Amino acid sequence: MNYEAQHHIGSYQSARTETATAVAPTIGRVRTIDAKTQRCRRGAQRQTESRTDSHVTNGILKCTFLPKLKTAPSVQACKKTAKLERDFYKSLSKLSEHYSIEPMQTQLYGYPCNIALAMWDMETQLKRTHTNWDSLRLVQDSNKTFLVSEERYNTGTTLYYIPIVPLFKMLHDPKRKKTAQLLLSVCSYLYHIADIPYYRQENTYLYWMYEMMNDWVEQYDETDETDSCKSELRQAEEVGDKIEQKLFNRINLQLFEQRLNSFKSLDAFDQECRQIARDAFALFTEYPTAGIFRNASISEQDPDNNEDDYDYETIGMEKYISFIADTKGWLYESLSESINNEFNEYGAMEEPTICKHFDASAITAGSLDFENRLFPLLNDLCGLLYEYKTE
Repeated sequence: MNYEAQHHIGSYQSARTETATAVAPTIGRVRTIDAKTQRCRRGAQRQTESRTDSHVTNGILKCTFLPKLKTAPSVQACKKTAKLERDFYKSLSKLSEHYSIEPMQTQLYGYPCNIALAMWDMETQLKRTHTNWDSLRLVQDSNKTFLVSEERYNTGTTLYYIPIVPLFKMLHDPKRKKTAQLLLSVCSYLYHIADIPYYRQENTYLYWMYEMMNDWVEQYDETDETDSCKSELRQAEEVGDKIEQKLFNRINLQLFEQRLNSFKSLDAFDQECRQIARDAFALFTEYPTAGIFRNASISEQDPDNNEDDYDYETIGMEKYISFIADTKGWLYESLSESINNEFNEYGAMEEPTICKHFDASAITAGSLDFENRLFPLLNDLCGLLYEYKTE
């Protein structure tokens, strides 16, 4: 399903952080943050030049310096370098075997050129052959030297907000009732197994965003506009609670395969729905317990991480992945503006990440295959529900 991103969030000013543009009108399926790194600008006016007076003697030109005596490295330094190289090539051998890559022969070059060349070669090959590979670094401590490879799923700075008001309307559409039931099974899988946050749960990010919008509307006098706003907020609460009751019922998971096998497509919309259901059921079968936050990069994998710094610096996955009431109308546009303003304060996005240490310990098992399939599924589902229109 082709889709052009249409909603941009943020306007980061710091040169070291990701930047993003302002919120755009609703014209498509899923919202995105269009992040681009900016460099610090140089001032238009240069610093005033200063120099010594012209009459000062050029004394430095009359000085002579003895050549610096090049000393041979100590025995201890040679031993340290030799151990570093042995550790490095052992680690490189494990890494190349893990990724099935033939490394360049660099031992004939002197230190440190041999290590730099070997890492350049490995990075070039990993970038070309492994989609999720992100970075390679050399770690040194007092006892050992080894390589660390980082694999990351690039979320594309997209807001994966799954609207449930269209699903509610679909359930009351006689033509789409079977389609809606099949999507209920899909969403029930995402709710129970993939662990997608639901905006009516108090511990979720969007719950408090909706609460903020409700408090904001209550501060204004009654007008036709505020009445419309309050109506959308009531619909978000009522529909959200009703759909959550349905998703909570695990009968939707038990009937998932039966509904999929008996489903008959009536048009192109149904065909897309069926394909999404097939993809979701395949994930449900192959990864029966995998959740979307299983490889959360910072909060989950770094126990020594400072929580306050993390909250300030990084957009957590739970903030851009969630069920939501709707992705159309005044309420969502207002939410988008608030999210845009908040995300301006962050410098990076948390994404699914796996770090693999190639030392004496066992190599971290696992891959990002689940994420490579789940995130496109979420994107397609968001688009499908966004496009649904009652006849």
